[in-house]
Amino acid sequence: MKLVFVGADHEVTGSCHYLEVAGKHILVDYGMEQGVNVFENVPLPVAESMIDYVFLTHAHVDHSGLLPLLYARGFRGQIYSTDATADLCSIMLRDCAHIQSAEAEWKNRKAKRSANNAVVEPLYTMEDADGVIRRFVPCHYNTIVEVCEGVKIRFTDIGHLLGSASIEVWLTEDGNTKKIVFSGDIGNINKPLIRDPQYIRDADYVVMECTYGDRSHGERPDYVRLLADVIQETFDRGGNVVIPSFAVGRTQEMLYFIRQIKAEGLIHGHDNFKVFVDSPLANEATNIFGIHKYDCFDDEALELIRKVINPLSFPGLKISVTSEDSKAINFDDDCKVIISASGMCDAGRIKHHLKHNLWRPECTILFVGYQSVGTLGRALVEGADEVKLFGETVSVRAEIRKMTGLSGHADKEGLIDWIRAFEEKPKKVFVVHGEDSVCTGFAECLKMEYGQRAYAPYSGTEFDLAVNKFTYEAAPVAVQKKTKPATGVFERLLASARRLLALVTKSEGVMTNKDMAKFADQINSLCDKWEI
Repeated sequence: MKLVFVGADHEVTGSCHYLEVAGKHILVDYGMEQGVNVFENVPLPVAESMIDYVFLTHAHVDHSGLLPLLYARGFRGQIYSTDATADLCSIMLRDCAHIQSAEAEWKNRKAKRSANNAVVEPLYTMEDADGVIRRFVPCHYNTIVEVCEGVKIRFTDIGHLLGSASIEVWLTEDGNTKKIVFSGDIGNINKPLIRDPQYIRDADYVVMECTYGDRSHGERPDYVRLLADVIQETFDRGGNVVIPSFAVGRTQEMLYFIRQIKAEGLIHGHDNFKVFVDSPLANEATNIFGIHKYDCFDDEALELIRKVINPLSFPGLKISVTSEDSKAINFDDDCKVIISASGMCDAGRIKHHLKHNLWRPECTILFVGYQSVGTLGRALVEGADEVKLFGETVSVRAEIRKMTGLSGHADKEGLIDWIRAFEEKPKKVFVVHGEDSVCTGFAECLKMEYGQRAYAPYSGTEFDLAVNKFTYEAAPVAVQKKTKPATGVFERLLASARRLLALVTKSEGVMTNKDMAKFADQINSLCDKWEI
């Protein structure tokens, strides 16, 4: 009954944990690393083709984004998630695959222009995304599901994103049952649309995130009034409000606020102003929010629905689908709100809207989410005077504004409230999914101030759940700068190595000792021949 920490250990992204019980191999999340990568992750403990199940906490790419790669490398098991997470992944993973393919195509065109013969392969393809989406098993909240003999799970609403969940996992082996809870991303309280985090009362072990484990969000601002003030001031100047926004979650929150602004008549002199949502992914996600309103929305949003009011729609809302629709927005002379992805301005249609509005002093660029170091959005909020867009230098004359505190993550107080809800202290609390110093500091806080048996593991740490004992405590391994192979040949080599690992693992009990010894000699001889 083994737990191995693979990703998002002393780091914020790339969440992945491995469970082994009763002969089954299980992943909890398999996400992309985003932004700065600080520590090396260990490889999966077994070949991808040997993974039987994935339990997915929610659809954000840093938890789900490598699932198509898992499929590309041989996974044919089942992925258990909530109904809403399955639906969101059906659009988000395809969007990821499209981005992978588009980036590879762009790099290859660039390489040809420079007489570089190297070919860049996408991390995975649309076929891989389609294949893994077919492996999903949608589940309802608060329902115990028997996955297989020895493994049961239950999803509990954690209030971070539509469909997000903590996962309770019951593992039984040799008559011994242990319960482990994976928090997923713990949501902020009083978010629009979705419910507050639900608490769990008992567990032997807990794996919990600590993204904001070193700070407080402070008192919640009146977002509706703040947004109304920005729109009013900008329209009075004759400008547009451009909102770079994440397609899933944040865009729907903005629509929720604007509906209220319009319903309460908070904008004066600009009746029936237009709001363009220019992101195909955001528009698909908004439809999915509507599908799952009864299983995911909070009481305030459901009260609107009972009054036959769509909380995400209003007069003047314009949905942009095609690229022609998108281009037409910037030939509309009326004052308007433009909501477009990506949220950090590094890709997508938002860059076109910035090109048309950044240089205009009457306009406002309103940031409503975190901007990572090195992104265009970060440069703008830090006061850049000019930026490059499509090879052209654009002066920054528009007003740059921020709406802070809109985080989907619980702050330190919210995290502590969640872990203190357990009626008996777990045997161990593993702190993950936070920056290096935050993981260490939050684990120490739980130990010293709240008497929790807390520990912040590094990637590669192994723990035996049956006997409550570490079998291997990994040390941090800093990422080394590497020159990546430019072709797909290296991926073929890795795939061959994984196939070999799977074959060796399956050989026990099948090959004779003599055959295994011969096989080992052949492998060692091959390694000696190719040793670099």
